[in-house]
Amino acid sequence: MTSIDWLWIIHPALAVVLVYPLLGMVLRLAQQTRQRRIAKVKHPPSVGTDHADLGRWLAAAVVGIELVAFAVVIVTKVPSALSPGRAALLLLVLAGTVAALLALWRVRQAAYRAAFALLCFAGVLGLGLQPEVWRLSDNPLEPAFWQSHFWGGMGLTGLMLFSVAARPEILRQLRWRRLHLSANILAALIFLAQGISGPRDLLEIPLSWQKPAVYACDFQRQVCPPAAPVPPPGT
Repeated sequence: MTSIDWLWIIHPALAVVLVYPLLGMVLRLAQQTRQRRIAKVKHPPSVGTDHADLGRWLAAAVVGIELVAFAVVIVTKVPSALSPGRAALLLLVLAGTVAALLALWRVRQAAYRAAFALLCFAGVLGLGLQPEVWRLSDNPLEPAFWQSHFWGGMGLTGLMLFSVAARPEILRQLRWRRLHLSANILAALIFLAQGISGPRDLLEIPLSWQKPAVYACDFQRQVCPPAAPVPPPGT
């Protein structure tokens, strides 16, 4: 593996080491919070706060590893296509996305929370839609769209940011808690699908030195050009 190959596995490594352990803790605390509220199980009073706090960290981790993945792909895929002006613009979008996420953690007014959540999502989506970032399909009417690891990640980002932005309403109102519960169930299913589609996509990405040979293949017909004959030793 070259240095570029190591950069390309930062995203899945962070998902395994950081995101999915956080997901397990958040789901467990969500179960305990609901048991304490509905079934009157005597869990510690702090489970609700812990669930919300770890949920914010989970949302930040999802956004963070997506930004890392997009940055690595854009910088390494075709470096010559990244002009200084475009690089500066993309860096500005990246910085704005991170700033919007940090602001979302701090603001209190509902309008500001909604605005910064939308700005953060727009930044992630804008970076993800760059031509260097590969996607199975951008057409929701095609089955490939719903199998796409990229669009699954976009859906998770939206659900995570919604949960962070609506935290005060979720704490105060029953209908928001029900909406939050539905969103979390959907997010858990998408996390499961991402755990499958991610390794699938990794299998389709060759090492950097293998790419010229692999990309010479016909992926529709599933055939590759014949290999050049290897000269005998000593010739």
